[in-house]
Amino acid sequence: MKSLVEKRKIGLALGSGAARGLAHIGVLKAFEENGIEVDIVSGSSAGALIGAIYCCGVKPKMIENIALNIDRKLWIDLTVPKRGFVKGKKVEELVKLLTGNRNIEDLNKKLFIVATDLKTSSEYIFTEGPIYRAVRASISIPGIFEPVKHGDMILVDGGVIDRVPATVVRDMGADIVIAVDVGFSGEPGRINHVFDVILQSIDVMSRQISTNKIISADIVIEPDVSHIKSSRFDKVEECVIKGYEAAMEKMEEIKRVIDGK
Repeated sequence: MKSLVEKRKIGLALGSGAARGLAHIGVLKAFEENGIEVDIVSGSSAGALIGAIYCCGVKPKMIENIALNIDRKLWIDLTVPKRGFVKGKKVEELVKLLTGNRNIEDLNKKLFIVATDLKTSSEYIFTEGPIYRAVRASISIPGIFEPVKHGDMILVDGGVIDRVPATVVRDMGADIVIAVDVGFSGEPGRINHVFDVILQSIDVMSRQISTNKIISADIVIEPDVSHIKSSRFDKVEECVIKGYEAAMEKMEEIKRVIDGK
């Protein structure tokens, strides 16, 4: 019986949430400390970025250090807005560097990156090809990043259509599905920039769309980061702590589910 339990595949779905998605790093730190080995990862937007780096073998602590020390000039390349304020070439090159320019199909863990096709209003799941290109599509927040042309598709943020892609992990073979939902910003606070307007608007729309949508997972981890605005990428330490704490609160339950109890 024990050998059968050991073969059960653990899937992790990392949701969108812009800066709040930094909490995923804390969840991964808690998993590492407790010996939780994830076999399959799906991610939307921020979840796609962190999930991809993790699947490339970068330790959670290193991901945290990168997030703490990265200069915005390395990933923001502003352009005259036509389809977005940020061209995305810099962030593409950065992700290429962080993932070693690897392809999705070459990883030891299964990785599925979710994007949204504007032409068909449908979900598109990257299952192969360059990781950096898939992540670039999944993080393309409408109005901020220029969309990604992929074949006949025009791809934007995966969170537009699948905020926490738990069903993707289940469909791709996970026996146990753990989802991380970093939720939405609470009080909007001061709106200082057009980016704040766009991000807050997306938050409001996503909240309304998700009101009656249940996340299909065995366990849902919900870090308490609603007080953090989507644009506050300087809140790395706080987000990581909140993610770690939320995962640790669920750890006994996670272990019981993994052990089949």
